[in-house]
Amino acid sequence: MRSFWSMTMNTAIIAVVDFCSRRRWMVIVGGLLLLLGTASYTIARFSIDTDIEGLISKKLPWHERQVQLTHAFPQRAILAVVSAPTPENAEMATNELSEALAKNPNLFPRVAQPDSGKFFERNGLLLGSTSEVQKTAEGLTRARPFIAELAADPSLQGVMKVLVSATEGVQAGEIKLEQMAWPLSLAKQTLSDVLSGKPAFFSWQELLQGHALPASQLRHFVEIAPKLNFSALQPGHAAEQGINKAAADLNLNSRLGANLSLTGQVPMNDEQFSVIRSSALRDTLTATLGVLIVLWLALRSWKLIISVFCSLVVGLAATAALGLLMVGSFNLISIAFFVLFVGLGVDFGIQFSVRYRTERHELGDLRQALRSAAKKSGKPLALAAAATSVGFFAFLPTSYRGLSELGLIAGCGMLIAFACSITLVPAMLTVLNPPGEPAPIGFGSLGPLDRFLQRHRIAVIVGTFGVVLAGSPLLLHLQFDFDPVDLQRADSPAVATYRQLQSDPQTTGQDAEVMAPSLEQADAIATRLAAVPEVSRVLTLTNFIPSISGGKSPPCTLHRSLSVRRSIRPGGGPRRTIRNSSWRSVAQRTLSPERQPVPMAARRTTHVRWPLSSIALRMPHLILGARPRRQLSRH
Repeated sequence: MRSFWSMTMNTAIIAVVDFCSRRRWMVIVGGLLLLLGTASYTIARFSIDTDIEGLISKKLPWHERQVQLTHAFPQRAILAVVSAPTPENAEMATNELSEALAKNPNLFPRVAQPDSGKFFERNGLLLGSTSEVQKTAEGLTRARPFIAELAADPSLQGVMKVLVSATEGVQAGEIKLEQMAWPLSLAKQTLSDVLSGKPAFFSWQELLQGHALPASQLRHFVEIAPKLNFSALQPGHAAEQGINKAAADLNLNSRLGANLSLTGQVPMNDEQFSVIRSSALRDTLTATLGVLIVLWLALRSWKLIISVFCSLVVGLAATAALGLLMVGSFNLISIAFFVLFVGLGVDFGIQFSVRYRTERHELGDLRQALRSAAKKSGKPLALAAAATSVGFFAFLPTSYRGLSELGLIAGCGMLIAFACSITLVPAMLTVLNPPGEPAPIGFGSLGPLDRFLQRHRIAVIVGTFGVVLAGSPLLLHLQFDFDPVDLQRADSPAVATYRQLQSDPQTTGQDAEVMAPSLEQADAIATRLAAVPEVSRVLTLTNFIPSISGGKSPPCTLHRSLSVRRSIRPGGGPRRTIRNSSWRSVAQRTLSPERQPVPMAARRTTHVRWPLSSIALRMPHLILGARPRRQLSRH
């Protein structure tokens, strides 16, 4: 039975090759019509779905949970990181950028500030403990004379008046001289910038805290859910341009010294897609040149090269059209079938043509050489095409839809490449009628190597197995990098910003998220997770509800301490005027009697996760974020 099917397949291939050589013009015209039809269909229907969420089957349990989470708490795919020389300027720039973006809901449906904005300005003190609020109120009371003087004149002249008053306090013995070291050092730096004509920025928070502020306090975040165009190669390009334009229109850099960086899933993917766009022409020309070089080394005749190349072009166009017909649009994985088809599909034409050259040298007649080539190479090529197709079709059962569609398209493409090799190549060779082969086919210089391998074949096989066995223990040290970010260019702006945030424990993004139907159940889950040694912090919505137990500072005292802020003018002004900003934040961070800063936990309670998203106060769905400890490997 096996012999019967083998003979039948071989006879069929010989008959096809013989028919195509006899009806060569009919086959060539049919191939040309097929090329025009499939190329027109591909151009008209060609599209790439750049939505990476669509690469995974939505029927998987974890993907279903992710969809539920996204539905309950819409993810912000772009994170704008705003940094400035002072925390006041960083907060002012973040507020202005957020307000500007919110005015364009068509491009930015959702805009949120996870660690700044009106919520924290109104409720920041409520999120602190009773002792913290008491210290803040007492510190504001002691600093009231200085704040009142600055409120009357929030300029460089007002600062100098405060310093003069402080100097008088030193002379009177009310203030120690060493306590003036930090304020004078800040004043010196600011005055140096003013006198040198540079933009001068002065931080009241830094002055009151008595030390340089960490980088985490000099930046704020804006989380943005943009409108994406998945039919474009860069779905978020328009949104990213809109964000940069808004920052440029606000003149944040020259006014406040603020810098804007974008990161998140959308900017990182868009930067990766931009590399594909910029290198597409170069890579296509390089691949074409490489194929032509290989064809020349194998065939050494332009007539043979043209025959194989035309077969390759027709097969590629037919495969692309069939792929679009089967899946509708290519995805970021299935589009790779172009490279696979060129690399593997051309091999069928090369193998057939090399066998033809050998038979032409031995037989002389073109038609007889084609028939003999089909007889000797037809069955091996058919088995190779079938084996390659089966290998690609093995991807079909996977839930990774991108890989499954690639297997379907590439598997069909291998069968098409084989069909073109035994139809178009014989027809083209018959029409072009290349000259005969006067010399044997092959590389004569490699003959001694062939003879050596044949004489010492046993030793070569044993040696090969020995090398494989000796290297097998190294497999135990093989590591697999699961981080998709490592596949991208490390110097791209979005990746560089992501790495900077990842180095901060507050923004590392190594979080797990759990959905719960009620706040009580979320708190119960949080309690259990907090007992796990690998978990460093757990957050629920309870963390954002102020605790009233024990009573806060006397309202009248706090009111008197904060009432001065109403008379303070907002910052701005010419270059030589020190720019001021949120006095509410200054009041909340006034020094305690021990000159220790009020903890920033009240303003940093909402942490940035990866995917970068904020906690939404919505019922009945509640989100729970659990952060693993930093010492755990992310692989």
